[in-house]
Amino acid sequence: MKIFILYQNLLKKLPVFDGVPALLIRLYLAPVFIIAGYSKTQLANPEVTGLASLSADPNIIAWFGNADWGLGLPFPALLANLATWTEFFGGWLLLFGVLTRLVSIPLMFTMVVAATSVHLDNGWFAITPTNPDTSPAKVLSWVGIEGAQQSLDNSLEAKRRLDRMRDIIDENGNPEWLYEKGNIVVLNNGIEFATTYFIMLLALFFIGAGRFTSVDYYLSRKLEAKHRHHQQFG
Repeated sequence: MKIFILYQNLLKKLPVFDGVPALLIRLYLAPVFIIAGYSKTQLANPEVTGLASLSADPNIIAWFGNADWGLGLPFPALLANLATWTEFFGGWLLLFGVLTRLVSIPLMFTMVVAATSVHLDNGWFAITPTNPDTSPAKVLSWVGIEGAQQSLDNSLEAKRRLDRMRDIIDENGNPEWLYEKGNIVVLNNGIEFATTYFIMLLALFFIGAGRFTSVDYYLSRKLEAKHRHHQQFG
């Protein structure tokens, strides 16, 4: 009984810290979107200055519009610039917790577009698992999800290819130098990351930017105080 009372008292104090999870989500997502947007701009081009440097790079616009080797989307210049500005400026707003719920909506939309137009044909995984016994697809196979066994078979095939790559490197390369910064993997480029970011943005949409940890919180308090003052004194 005493433990239950202590547990209940702890739960009553938790709301004081409920801004921490939102802060951590924002700090995780902000650099991802800032650099995603930055990489689409012309900021790194010394020949482009001023506001024009914030526009989408011509190569990105071409990739948005070309149906043969790109996305084949209509209005590529408009969509490329919208995606660029949404990610770049939206990332900074997330970082400081400004208009968090509002900015999460277009960012979620960019993740849906990215998942469906770029990654969907590649399945779920961003990096292909090479051990079917530890792959999350194994759980799905237990409950009879169609395609799970195909994913597990793909893991075995990926492992065969990675093992062959390592054999070639061991025989002909410099493995100590090549593996110094990390091991080799098979990039699947599936929807895993886009979906994860979407879920995190959806969480921010519902819980907000976080108590005590965001500009939104203090703006909200200021507006509430102003509203109360207006109600009291007209």
